[in-house]
Amino acid sequence: MRAAWFLVALIGASAQAATHSFGFDDMARLGRLGDFDVSRDGKWVVYAVGRADVEENKTTSALWLSPIDKSVAPRKLTAGTKKDREPRFSPDGRRVAFVSDRDGTPEVYLLDLAGGEPQKLTTNVEGFGGPIWSPDGKFLVAASEVYVECKDEACNKRMHDRAEKAKVKARVVEKLLYRHWDGWRDGKRSHLFRIDAATGETRDLTPGNWDSPPFSLGGMDYAIAPDGKSMVYASNHDPVEAISTNSDVWELTFGDGKARCLSCDNKAWDGSASYSPDGKSIAWRAQTRPGFESDKFDLVVYDRASRKTKRLTTQWADWVEEFHWMPDSKRLVFTSVVMGRKPLYTVGVDDATVRSLRASLTAGDPVPLADGSIVFVRSSLQKAPELYRLEGDHAKPITEINDYAGIAMGQVREHWISLDGNLRMQAWMVTPPGFDEKKKYPALFWIHGGPQGAWEDGWSWRWNPEVLASAGYVVFMPNPRGSTGYGQPFVDAVSRDWGGKPFEDLMKGADDLASLPFIDKGRIGAAGASYGGFMINWIQGHTKRFKALFCHAGISDQEGQYATEELWFPDHEFGGPPWASEDYRKWSPMESAGKFATPELVVGGERDYRIPVEQAYLMFTLLQRKGVPSKMVVFPDENHWVLKPGNSRLWYATMIDWFHHWLGGAAADPKALESAYSVTR
Repeated sequence: MRAAWFLVALIGASAQAATHSFGFDDMARLGRLGDFDVSRDGKWVVYAVGRADVEENKTTSALWLSPIDKSVAPRKLTAGTKKDREPRFSPDGRRVAFVSDRDGTPEVYLLDLAGGEPQKLTTNVEGFGGPIWSPDGKFLVAASEVYVECKDEACNKRMHDRAEKAKVKARVVEKLLYRHWDGWRDGKRSHLFRIDAATGETRDLTPGNWDSPPFSLGGMDYAIAPDGKSMVYASNHDPVEAISTNSDVWELTFGDGKARCLSCDNKAWDGSASYSPDGKSIAWRAQTRPGFESDKFDLVVYDRASRKTKRLTTQWADWVEEFHWMPDSKRLVFTSVVMGRKPLYTVGVDDATVRSLRASLTAGDPVPLADGSIVFVRSSLQKAPELYRLEGDHAKPITEINDYAGIAMGQVREHWISLDGNLRMQAWMVTPPGFDEKKKYPALFWIHGGPQGAWEDGWSWRWNPEVLASAGYVVFMPNPRGSTGYGQPFVDAVSRDWGGKPFEDLMKGADDLASLPFIDKGRIGAAGASYGGFMINWIQGHTKRFKALFCHAGISDQEGQYATEELWFPDHEFGGPPWASEDYRKWSPMESAGKFATPELVVGGERDYRIPVEQAYLMFTLLQRKGVPSKMVVFPDENHWVLKPGNSRLWYATMIDWFHHWLGGAAADPKALESAYSVTR
């Protein structure tokens, strides 16, 4: 028997009182909460709010200041004509350090909260990011890129200028990980710098031919000790980084500049380290299996006196995400994706007991205050992120960046589907505003990326189901094997079985969707990105149950995909390199190209080095050669995601227009489609 659906939430005014359904333009008008910081006295919060300019195809952001108790209205600190981000209170609470690109390059600025204009602190040819204050306020630490052979900024600038002015732009590569996500390495490394808060003078703290911090798997990867005498940071010193996830935690003493590895006994990933408030311990997240980026993330604590490490969450079934120390240094608060949400938990250092603080929400970046309350980011499928304060069991909003008055949102429902082996699969469903159970609706079957990821009851700017639901579709979002939040064995089940059990799970979910009385079985489309895009291409050759398909950043040829940068990923997922494993051809959609028949829209980004755009070119070529109705959209200025607001409008409009054409429906946004034709013809 099919399980019942459960209504999760409604937002704001009823559909009857609303003036219109939530669409892309509504989403584009919403303010986007960025980084935030809480003052040391726990009374104030400073945060960034982004604003999308769709016509100019850019996003700007400004800084705001608000009392946590909301005793006065929030105050806008910067104009926000460029990108002001990553605000950090000085220890005395009188100034805010932040990063801004107002002069072109992202640099560190200081703003006196008593008044006046922000003052530029740094002038670095490659810019800075992620500033943090020393406890005495005399210096900051921030990250920047440097040319490996350079010992000072003058050399770095010469190398930069020479590259900019060179008539020949060829790249000479001698080792792997030569590009990453959306950028070429070009002989540069990420290093951490000490920045004098008075003069802006900088000193490289982590010289050498390695990244410090490396590309992060989540969380801030450096912190300064409470006494200001040392810092911890992450760095991977393995000789071939492209096949290694062995990031380690290092502690550097400012006095002599020497660094000592704290986690080198673990050959898997370690990072996101943070000192306890009393300075006696260091906590970080750690994995166990080398080369597996989606292994379980545990929380470990290192005693600085005994130099011993203790894992606190070995009995916890799921990943530890963001974490912070509690003021007493005896406990930590963390988030963990559990069954489609991301609740708050605490764990004791001594007894390793995990306790739930609030299980029915999706939270992020929890910051404990001295009074026992916790400031955190909260969102849902129906509400964009805002800052909240958890007092006891009550979560109260601190910010109210967005107003949804007059906007009708779709209902969110939660569902569980039985799988083989006594397993269950969770799915989320968003119905159109004004939904009527007695009517028939077309549906979109959405497949998440990863594959080790999950659809959560949390907001998304890139894949927002409310926008698609408002276009008239029931949006169905299943979490098959490989998804996080259901225990590590469930996560592990996708490895070396990409189109096996996970595909079977998805088809059971599609059966369940089609069985709903309000779904028009003949009008169901499927969409996915990244691993979800792979699965769309896999579906193309293995079932004809969907009327139309949409693939974003999807793999069509696993052997060709080995040209990606993070080789530890395919080596783990397919049992080694292509010459050592048959999995690459086994799980390549192109091997079933002879069966391609379903209309498909293919999307890619030319700056996507995670799944190179050639994968989209190949898929589109195969579809065209087979005579399958198909279209391709390529963004020259986007990476693995579509981030620019004008591009995003085109992305949504093209998707909606594609499904309207093949599933039946109204026309898409003509302005966005006009934009599509203007850039492609």
